Amino acid sequence: MVVKNEDEGLENCITFRKRQSDLSHHNLTNVPSNLPEDTQYLDLSYNSIYMLNHDDMAGLLHLCFLKLTHNRLQYISPSAFLNNTRIKVLNISYNSLKTIPDLILPQLSVLDISSNLYDHYSLGSSFKNLQYLSSLSLGSPNAVVVNVDDFASLRNTSLKRLTLGDGTPLQSYESGSLAQLKSLHVVTLRLSFCQRSDMFKTILMDLDQAGAKKVRLVKFLPHFCNVSSDPFEGLKEMQSLNNITFVDTWMNSSVMVKVLKYIFQSQTQQLAFVNITYNEDTPDGVQFSGLPGYNHTVSIRSVIFDQVLHYQYSYPKINISVTDLNHMVYLKFSGTGMNISPCNLISAMPSLEILDLSDNLLNDNGFWWPSCSYTKVFPSLRQLSLSHNRFVDLAFISRKTQEMEALESLDLSFNSIMLRDKCSWRPHLTELNLSNNNLGDTVFQYLSPHFQKISLSKTGITTVTGEVLLNFPNLTHLFLSSNSIHVLPDDLRVPTLLVLHVDQNSITSIGQSSLTGLPGLRELKASRNPFSCSCDSYWFVTALNKSLLPDWPLDYTCSTPPSFAGEPLEEYKPDKLSCHPWLQASIAVPVVVVIAAVLGITFYACDGVWYTRMLWVWIRVKRRGYQEANRQQEASLQYHAFISYSQHDSTWVDAQLVPNLEGAGLSLCIHERDFVPGEWILDNIINCVEGSYKTLFVLSQNFVQSEWCNYELFFAQHRSISIRQDALVFVLLEPIPVDSLPRKFLKLRTLLRQQTYLQWPKEERKKQVFWASLKAMLRTADKSMILKEVATDIVDAFPLLAHGD
Repeated sequence: MVVKNEDEGLENCITFRKRQSDLSHHNLTNVPSNLPEDTQYLDLSYNSIYMLNHDDMAGLLHLCFLKLTHNRLQYISPSAFLNNTRIKVLNISYNSLKTIPDLILPQLSVLDISSNLYDHYSLGSSFKNLQYLSSLSLGSPNAVVVNVDDFASLRNTSLKRLTLGDGTPLQSYESGSLAQLKSLHVVTLRLSFCQRSDMFKTILMDLDQAGAKKVRLVKFLPHFCNVSSDPFEGLKEMQSLNNITFVDTWMNSSVMVKVLKYIFQSQTQQLAFVNITYNEDTPDGVQFSGLPGYNHTVSIRSVIFDQVLHYQYSYPKINISVTDLNHMVYLKFSGTGMNISPCNLISAMPSLEILDLSDNLLNDNGFWWPSCSYTKVFPSLRQLSLSHNRFVDLAFISRKTQEMEALESLDLSFNSIMLRDKCSWRPHLTELNLSNNNLGDTVFQYLSPHFQKISLSKTGITTVTGEVLLNFPNLTHLFLSSNSIHVLPDDLRVPTLLVLHVDQNSITSIGQSSLTGLPGLRELKASRNPFSCSCDSYWFVTALNKSLLPDWPLDYTCSTPPSFAGEPLEEYKPDKLSCHPWLQASIAVPVVVVIAAVLGITFYACDGVWYTRMLWVWIRVKRRGYQEANRQQEASLQYHAFISYSQHDSTWVDAQLVPNLEGAGLSLCIHERDFVPGEWILDNIINCVEGSYKTLFVLSQNFVQSEWCNYELFFAQHRSISIRQDALVFVLLEPIPVDSLPRKFLKLRTLLRQQTYLQWPKEERKKQVFWASLKAMLRTADKSMILKEVATDIVDAFPLLAHGD
């Protein structure tokens, strides 16, 4: 099985997840017409679309990645992509195209048209214009011939990766066909060469001329293929090739010996076997102890066995002299079913720097096998990967790795690690990967302060504190992805930290204070967290340098509030004013001051102080009224009238008013004579008003200007309303112009129209009528309407007052 990256080039196309449209497995027979216009990624794979017409993609002007694999596609119109000039990746593999279509896509970078039904590999002239084409995949079971002219249109392109074939053997290959592609770096041949070793040699020669550095041979030998010839002899002549990989192929032990023989004589540095089926067709397996008659230093530096299926249910027999591998620095045995590490593997490879034993069945004692005796344990080993195994005891592992004097990096991810006893780590071990082990928050207690790179992704961590991280003064890389962390604390103080990954956690916001203590940070990965689109994320969205985020903005979306759920975080535009209290204050304070000043001026200009005092005193009067609700009905009043006048009018009051009224037997209350000494003046006013049948106001310009007269008018009016009688008597000493009344006494004009008024006459003959009327009004405490007509005549005589409103 070939592992293909079907989304190659995706990172160059997608900026927002919401611009992806995945319509695979939808039983479609044509391209939907209602696709969003801003779609960048469109997956229509595994449907039943058999034709692409001119208008099918016309509205998708931003389309960059189109995947149409596993359909019944038979025809593509020459103008199908006329409006889709931004397409960079086009995958139309696994269809029924009978010809390789001409494509007018000026920005096309990756094209996969493999596994179709065309009968030749001839590329049309349109391929000359694909200047950005870097990866091309071709393959058809019907195309069994390769000619030089097939790839002529690619001579001047910058093609770097080529995949050719569909797993079937070629009938003919013309020499020079691939040699003309001078930019090739990686070539994948999905072709079978079971009995065509001569053709394979010719292809190798062409690839060497093209300068190919890496060759992948997919399905090189079908199952149960027995190779009688020697197809690998050409390897030793190749100068550019440094990497050869066998993928998804049958591999006999006899063939393995032939591969090793010529690989060891070539310039090849890396040999890999991926997903192979191994069959021992020789009694002793692979016996390869030296190269007889060949005195050449082996160039091989890397050997990989990744996913090996053993045809026989037994351990393979491999005997290779390590003296031929003095320069090998990388060895990988992954997915081989190994449960015990061979003794000589540990001590007989002095140059080995990287050992990968991942995806096996090893446990603590299986790797450090007690039966092995050795003097040195990997003397040069710097990196050891034991991931995807069955290791358990972290304390035991820490003690055993002390025997590895050069070890710098240890990978224990995807195991069953348990935290039991204290761990003891060598100072030179600076990298530890414990990802995908159930460890919890206490894991930090078992780590070394010398660690520089710590990977604790998916380990059940819920909290990270600044105090804990202070124990790692040399920390440069911290990976905490896929945990349950809710908050990045504000007290993080790790000046050496360069890389921090906290993606796929439960973090709702990242504030500036959380990163202040990380001055050296160069990379922050925080995608796939439930971000809150609120002011908490304001700094992260607007101010954080996005070059720190390698995955921005693709996987950053809002989770709350519900109205923003699923929206890209980049499109959230918070209001600066609402998210900065200090800015609000800086604007609000001047505004409040201005408003207060305007209100203050208005308040002063409209006599607000006086009205405030009146309100306060009115409340006081009301309180007194509640306390003495029946006082007016039960008590006998002391005075016929309380005289309210200005001090400036005291001459008239003393000379005219008081003698005439008291001479007639009326009892008067005068403030100069009858106020109780020592009491508050307002209490005296209230007591006199409430102790009199009526209140007589001597009106003049002086009265209007008097503050205390104003108070007396206010109290008397209130009493008049509360006891529901005509208790107010007005005497005008002189006409009062309307414009002379302050705004706070606008109601006075209404009172003058509604009440009984007497005006002090200048003629002597009228004064007798004046005194008679006034005395009659003051003697009748219960008959308020006496002399109504006389008072009305007096008001009519003064139109200035009568028309004051």
